Amino acid sequence: MEHISDTNRHQIEFSCLEALIEKDNSVRFIDAFVDKLDLKQMYFVAKEVQQQGRPSFNSKVFLKLYFYGYLAQINQ
Repeated sequence: MEHISDTNRHQIEFSCLEALIEKDNSVRFIDAFVDKLDLKQMYFVAKEVQQQGRPSFNSKVFLKLYFYGYLAQINQ
């Protein structure tokens, strides 16, 4: 009986997130839609905080997550 061979530990395998998402996935629409929005014009402005700690995420990232959760009907 043969065993399943392991992956070579001395080789690095790279993968691209772009390749894992299908061309017709709604995530691509949400990404393109939010990128085109001018959030300042919509009064969606992030508050400036002190320079301590880790920098904050771009506000568009949270808007994309919100839209995805709404479309995917994630309730919690």
